[in-house]
Amino acid sequence: MTNVFLYGSLRHPELLELVTGESVSTLAPVLARLDGYRVVWAKGHGFPLIEARVGAQSEGVLLRAVSEDVLARLNHYELSFGFVPQGVTVQSLTDGAPEAAQVYFPKPDVWQAGSAWSLDDWVRDFWPLTRHSAREVMGYFGVLSGEEVAERFKMILTRAMANVLAEEEDVPTRLRSDMGRDCVKVTTEVTGHAGYFVLKTLHLRHRRFDGVLSDEMQREVFIAGEAATVLPYDPRRDRVLLIEQFRAGPYVRGDKHPWTLEPIAGRIDAFEDAATAVHREADEEAGVTLRSLEPIARFYATPGYSSEMLHSFIGITDLPDSAAGLGGMADEQEDIRSHVLSFAEAMRLIETGEANYGPLILSLLWLARERERLRAAAGM
Repeated sequence: MTNVFLYGSLRHPELLELVTGESVSTLAPVLARLDGYRVVWAKGHGFPLIEARVGAQSEGVLLRAVSEDVLARLNHYELSFGFVPQGVTVQSLTDGAPEAAQVYFPKPDVWQAGSAWSLDDWVRDFWPLTRHSAREVMGYFGVLSGEEVAERFKMILTRAMANVLAEEEDVPTRLRSDMGRDCVKVTTEVTGHAGYFVLKTLHLRHRRFDGVLSDEMQREVFIAGEAATVLPYDPRRDRVLLIEQFRAGPYVRGDKHPWTLEPIAGRIDAFEDAATAVHREADEEAGVTLRSLEPIARFYATPGYSSEMLHSFIGITDLPDSAAGLGGMADEQEDIRSHVLSFAEAMRLIETGEANYGPLILSLLWLARERERLRAAAGM
């Protein structure tokens, strides 16, 4: 059995239990320190790392004689962050005796060291997100290697951020039922696929409107993060910009023309708000700089089988003829064509059915309602 010294976020009792699958009382951590090292933030990230520093001391906890299963779970979790175990000598703060232990060190040249790390700051700023991301990471224990999880970690964080945002939402229930999550009883939950999206199969029962619990049903759900759309609009020229790209969904349906007209859209990354995301996507997909944003709505596009929440905007900008062209991120295999057309031409796309993507239709109809106000504000 191996001793393990934990200096960072795994000192948090709830995270330690989630990762190890054991209670803190069973693990019985004791206070300890590692001399010659300091704990700092990974620069630009929400987790700590340890680095050598003469005269420094790193405080942490020591897990003595951990089982092979607990050690395997810790290795799985830490490898997903690009950390590897190394042997060191630590000192217990209870009896002062030196003890051999394993410590997780960052792989060289993967992360940059930032300022001094604080467990209290981490709990305040990052525990809500980590509670969800760690649960997904550990759900892959015995299924994916730590290295494979690391390749998916950006999307894991994106999905975790969606969970946090959902918990923070306070939306009215004046018309719809105020039944909450406690009215749903999940008997089994199985992950069938884990890639860009996660596919889960749930067996559940929920309270019916007549107060009776439903029969058990099976539901398959795509787990996604949050996404945002923006329709660029030039109020002076009364023009909009649409993008066109290939979409696999229409292709699988059998659509003869699986290229769709859309607003600019993209995923909202973890630690990023919707407004920041659409400014970034406008530049990446169409080379457009947005002056300001007009929020339209937040909505589920396909709540019957997807968790994705969309945030839609109109983006005020300048759209000369030269704004049309080709764009997209090569490393994301994007092949995008931009179209600049008058508001009237865009509305005709709805009438003819050529506009067949819900967020585009919603954005154009919202713009039809607010167009005169936006034009008046632009002096037109």
